[in-house]
Amino acid sequence: MIEHLILGNMKFRETDFDENSELYKNLVLGQKPKVLWIGCSDSRVVPERITHQPPGEIFVQRNIGNIVPIHDWNFATVLEYAVAHLKVTDIVICGHSECGAMKALDKESTDAYIPLWLNNAREVKDKVDARIKPPQTPEEMRERSRQIETENIRLQIAHLKTYPIVKSALEAGKIQIHGLYYDLATGVLSKMD
Repeated sequence: MIEHLILGNMKFRETDFDENSELYKNLVLGQKPKVLWIGCSDSRVVPERITHQPPGEIFVQRNIGNIVPIHDWNFATVLEYAVAHLKVTDIVICGHSECGAMKALDKESTDAYIPLWLNNAREVKDKVDARIKPPQTPEEMRERSRQIETENIRLQIAHLKTYPIVKSALEAGKIQIHGLYYDLATGVLSKMD
């Protein structure tokens, strides 16, 4: 597999890198992304690809389930760097269809770490349970999954707003927060209400 990646890099250099040499020369000088993208680690949801953005436009933080943990040094460091130093103007939390993390949230697990991480979204399942009856058909199960995935985006936005640096930036009108949902089957990226 590593050889496959190295060959892919060779193709990248021969095509995209050479064809956009000015862009890549400028990237050596620094980055000025406008967006902090908080997304899922899912290999099918690559932010730059699904938004058709060139390198340098999106500062990305990905984890299992596009979670905004309330007490996590890694996440807090990314957030602080993006808002205070890169001066991003927009923060996106992007969830997606067929999310394995949200499916794991909806069932019992014997894994050691995944359930602990998903505790950052536990109340999502409770909200959806209070709102809809247990699914009886595959269609109802898909709808339940979609509701859990979208409710998770809303919860993670609420978590994001607890960070003092975000509160201050919002109050000063320096950033905007957006919830987005990506549908794997259609390729559509849509805004959350």
